[in-house]
Amino acid sequence: MRALREVPRAVWLLACGTFVNMVVSVGFAFVFLYATGPRGLGAGAAGVLVGVGGVGLVAGNFTGGWYGDRFGHRRVLLTAAVGSGLLLGAVPLLPTAALYGVLPLAQYAAGVQRAAQSALVAVIVPEGVRRQAFAVMRAAANGGFTVGPVLGALVATRFSYDWLYVGEGLGSVGLACWTARVVPAARGVSRGRGRGGEGGGVWAALRARPAVLVLLPAIVVVDVVYRQQYSTFPVFLADHGMDARVYGTLLAVNGGILLCLEVPVAVVLRKRSPLRVVGVGLVLVGAGYGVLLVGVGVGSAVVMMALLTVGEALYKTTATAYVADQAPEHVQGRFQSLYAGASISGVVLAAPLGGGLYEVAPGVVWPVCAGLGVVAGVVVLLSDAFPRPRRPYPFPSPGAAAPSTPPKGLRPLDPRRP
Repeated sequence: MRALREVPRAVWLLACGTFVNMVVSVGFAFVFLYATGPRGLGAGAAGVLVGVGGVGLVAGNFTGGWYGDRFGHRRVLLTAAVGSGLLLGAVPLLPTAALYGVLPLAQYAAGVQRAAQSALVAVIVPEGVRRQAFAVMRAAANGGFTVGPVLGALVATRFSYDWLYVGEGLGSVGLACWTARVVPAARGVSRGRGRGGEGGGVWAALRARPAVLVLLPAIVVVDVVYRQQYSTFPVFLADHGMDARVYGTLLAVNGGILLCLEVPVAVVLRKRSPLRVVGVGLVLVGAGYGVLLVGVGVGSAVVMMALLTVGEALYKTTATAYVADQAPEHVQGRFQSLYAGASISGVVLAAPLGGGLYEVAPGVVWPVCAGLGVVAGVVVLLSDAFPRPRRPYPFPSPGAAAPSTPPKGLRPLDPRRP
């Protein structure tokens, strides 16, 4: 497809490295089993270990872009990937008490790496091509994580859980080496001023973009709703006589639909209003949980997961690209960090909020999830009417023809140039 050929070669190479890294990045998924098994911790202590690791991951996502704007996104990505890799590779050698400090630090570095990578892609990809580029990156990550847990379980049961952390550490360091090779150093640095000479800090830039200020909390709300599929939803299935095999099959439906749809959806809808695409996606996430109000069974669970996944395919890539397109160049990393943190806030919030509500009022959880998803989607749809920041030179929207004669005194800009 021509639209995919517009994605820079560096992004395709980054995606290859991301796929390999995600295949081995499964240690955190097995932390609870590792802690309660070989390390001999109780369920409560293991839960605390998982929780503090999740906090570290979210904190890293919220701060990684700030470092990148100051020191360069490529440099921050390399430093965070190497740091995370060294910490994870050392896990088998550490006493159990040290894991409460090392694993959160490793997850923090992984979060910084994730935010820096998003900002790096935003910097090296021209506006109008970012939806396709982020879809390629997400497809690589999802593909790797589809394979990774299966291989991780095999390694843990046949050999040792320790090898999971050694493998993930090597994968993280390997990704740093690969990124250093495929992305030239000069391409990982944002320019010092915003588009059209715009200056000021991140909050001034956000105030000038009210739609972004609406989008970010909407993403937080929907991520808490979306991640109920990993906490209260399997408990709900078990309470209605459906075992882990049904749940595993539903997760496979999620992964399969994403791998098949995410890139084609980004290509087909690249000329559509991003906020409308995101809004519809959020509504579909809410509608997916609404299906559970109709009836409980394998059929309704499959429909629920399909709607949830289609909604994810619509909103996640599009929202990431929209935030990148809206960001002035001097705060690109901070915009990406705010979005990255919002987009995984459910890692910390979903289980305690959903689990607490399910414990006291199980019949209320799905109406609340459905309502929150739909309301968040409608609010984002309405924000499409908000005024956009003025540009001194009319940049073309994705798919639109560039103006033939620029205003006097300005030379034409190549839209393909990062």
